[in-house]
Amino acid sequence: MTEPGQGNNARTKPSPALEEYAPDMLGRRNQALNVFFAPQTVAVIGATETPGSAGRTVLWNLVSHPFGGTVYPVNPKRSSVLGIKAYSNVSVVPEKVDLAVIATPAEIVPGIVAECAAAGVRGAIILSEGFKECGPEGVTREQQILEQAGRSGLRVIGPNSGGVMSPVTGLHATCAGAMARPGNVGFISQSGALCAAILDWSHQEMVGFSHFVSIGSMLDVGWGDLIDYLGDDPKTRSIVIYMESVGDARSFLSAAREVALAKPIIVMKAGRTEVAARAAASHTGSLSGNDAVLDAAFRRSGVLRVHTIGELFHMAEVLAKQPRPKGPHLTILTNAGGPGVIATDALISHGGELAELSPDTMQALDELLPRHWSHGNPVDILGDAPPERFAKAVEILTRDPQSDGLLVVLAPQAMTDPGRTAEQLRPFAKLDGKPILASWMGGAEIAAGEKILNRANIPTFAHPDTAARAFTLMWRYSYNLNGLYETPIVPDPLEHAGDRALAGDLIRRARLAGRTILSEVESKKVLSCYSIPVVETRVALSEQAAVMAADEFGYPVVLKLYSETLTHKSDVGGVWLNLWSPTAVRKAYQAICESVTDMAGAEHFLGVTVQPMISNGGLELIVGSSLDAQFGPVLMVGSGGKLVEAYKDRALALPPLNTTLARRMMEQTRVFAALKGIRGMPPVDLPALERLLVMFSQLVIEQHWIKEVDINPLLLAAGKQIALDARIVVHGPEVSEESLPKLSIRPYPSQYVAPWTMNNGLDVVIRPIRPEDEPLMIAFHETLSDRSVFFRYFHPMRLTQRVAHERLIRICFIDYSREIALVADWKDSQTDAQEILGVGRLIQSHGNKEAEFAVLVSDKCQRCGLGTELLRRLVHVGCEEGLDRITGNIHPDNRHMLRICERLGFSRKYSMEEGLIRAELNLRH
Repeated sequence: MTEPGQGNNARTKPSPALEEYAPDMLGRRNQALNVFFAPQTVAVIGATETPGSAGRTVLWNLVSHPFGGTVYPVNPKRSSVLGIKAYSNVSVVPEKVDLAVIATPAEIVPGIVAECAAAGVRGAIILSEGFKECGPEGVTREQQILEQAGRSGLRVIGPNSGGVMSPVTGLHATCAGAMARPGNVGFISQSGALCAAILDWSHQEMVGFSHFVSIGSMLDVGWGDLIDYLGDDPKTRSIVIYMESVGDARSFLSAAREVALAKPIIVMKAGRTEVAARAAASHTGSLSGNDAVLDAAFRRSGVLRVHTIGELFHMAEVLAKQPRPKGPHLTILTNAGGPGVIATDALISHGGELAELSPDTMQALDELLPRHWSHGNPVDILGDAPPERFAKAVEILTRDPQSDGLLVVLAPQAMTDPGRTAEQLRPFAKLDGKPILASWMGGAEIAAGEKILNRANIPTFAHPDTAARAFTLMWRYSYNLNGLYETPIVPDPLEHAGDRALAGDLIRRARLAGRTILSEVESKKVLSCYSIPVVETRVALSEQAAVMAADEFGYPVVLKLYSETLTHKSDVGGVWLNLWSPTAVRKAYQAICESVTDMAGAEHFLGVTVQPMISNGGLELIVGSSLDAQFGPVLMVGSGGKLVEAYKDRALALPPLNTTLARRMMEQTRVFAALKGIRGMPPVDLPALERLLVMFSQLVIEQHWIKEVDINPLLLAAGKQIALDARIVVHGPEVSEESLPKLSIRPYPSQYVAPWTMNNGLDVVIRPIRPEDEPLMIAFHETLSDRSVFFRYFHPMRLTQRVAHERLIRICFIDYSREIALVADWKDSQTDAQEILGVGRLIQSHGNKEAEFAVLVSDKCQRCGLGTELLRRLVHVGCEEGLDRITGNIHPDNRHMLRICERLGFSRKYSMEEGLIRAELNLRH
């Protein structure tokens, strides 16, 4: 695949990563966590016979629920527990222990973990309490546990964990009473008490689980680890989370984003806190609250957030049974008017829309239904509707191209037959890209019908408003995923950035001067370095200088306070608008000086800035960024101007942005309707605004000393966009570079961009892949021969399969924290036509520092050294990313790839089982 048109490595089967994400594969299995769900030997440390104790309860649960393994009580003070021989220490257990469940006082847990590590135990569940929630002493204990566990690679769930269940295998390593029912929902909770309540609820509602985990304080194993594990688990169809804190934000978002496309992740987050960061004394900070940031993070990772326990499990069921809607338009079919109205109210109030029935649909319904049917949506087919009328109406409505989903509501009346009607709906359980939901209202008389529908995978709801709400949640989930994986349709705006080095220098000079606030002029210069248009602004340190600047600009002008200490100029009388003469300029200068001196002190007045008065005939936005304690820098856009706090119309997003994500961010605001044009006002240039937001995102990413930045207002008028005011706050000298807040999503790794000349003389740029590359990847696959494809994937694969959007999004929309794909990008100097000539991919395994590689080169560019260079750069990336080794599988006939690996120092070993040669390179010597 490399040089002579062949070769290419793939990976160990069935790693979808190097199969470039075959749709039927889910990911690389996180073998390290298997010990918590399928152990062969379990030691209960702290096992006791004391009634009601954790040590007794968990031991009894383990031995009374066979899981295919052996249980060993560990208690130095007893020879047996519950009639089972006990051992004084985990090291003297006659078998090597896979999993230790620790139920001892907190003060001795670090020592026990050290003993487990020395004995080769692979996993520990710490049930004990008394750690960081108890203060500094508890924090010290946690640090000791991490240190001891890290020495042997021991993985830890807890402390404060309620334990782990795996109902499918029978493992019951918890302090709960009853065992969960087996099923296909993976459940993770931070609250042990809630776990018990959920268990009781699930037995009543007949909800089953593949795995049931009380994660505790997440000292080691966190959300990301378990999402990865459940994402790879074939028994898990959806993941349900009760969350109290995010923990490692980057790990959570990275795992969720990868898994959510294949399996729904539904989260209930407790503690919807009040608005935070008001102390930041900035427009941006005061508008960014913790809970709103969390919502933005969930949107960015494809996670669906709900607010009740019922919704948590309803959505797990619905999304596992029915396809995601392609739009917000729902058709409601009912045999009673009232329930249809109730469903409509719920639909509209939660962001959905009624589908407008097409003329063909209306005609077909007119021919089918009685004369007095509703003649609109909701479709009321009247109370005397027999099962056949329901079924024929459903058949007509499913064909309507303007409908994205269907809700069938049955209200039991004297002439209805809920059971037969349900039977008639069974053939419609699997519609092409449209979910179908049902609300069978009533009591015992509709139970049989509900059972029929549920067995047919048509979700049922007791009330029509609950069903409508479920549809809107499905649409929100689909909308968020579509936004993540919709290919940006414009060129990369980062290629046209301005002087970023100058921006960094302006910030550096301010910090060296001991300042944390950039002046308005400096702030605008930083923005202009990122190609963000700003109004021309000059500093005037005297009345005469202000008049001279105004004369040069032409009247009217604006005067503003020039200060290196005050940021909100209007609060101290520091802004004068519409100045039409030199006299007005002098008067404004004097007024600003007097007002600032009186209200803040003369030392805060350095002069004024002068800028042309831009007539306000357009829309004013605010664009900003501030810091969140959990997620680091957060972006904001919304209605701007003087009433920004009054409107509180803003949307938040996590950087980095591309143009698609920028558009989705704007769509979250109320002002977006006006941006598209309203009441005679023409629409603004939305693509240009998207690019501006992307550049602003890049500014926040690259200038990491910035603490807060906002543009208010950003004026959009007459086909232009211009920043009229800007404010930047930087971190003070007390903040070291190591302690700067980290981005929760890794940005584009531009450090791996570098030019290279192929042996045939073509100059290419080898760079990490981008979402915008999807069209180029389609063209690239069109250049590949069947032989090249076989050496890459080890089996034939049709072009249509290789270039399907569902597959290419897995290739182009990658998480740079988990994998790096390098492409060889060639641009024709005469035509500017762009082409990808080769791809090298390095994908890290879950839970360790090992990665698999793959290389694929266009047939016309083989034997030109490109395959060798791509693999050499992948080795460099592996070293830079801190990996221990990289591996890959190579077909034995792919001799050229084998020779490349030999030249680069890879060892090679033939696998009889797979019929492939495994190449391996250790990066740590």
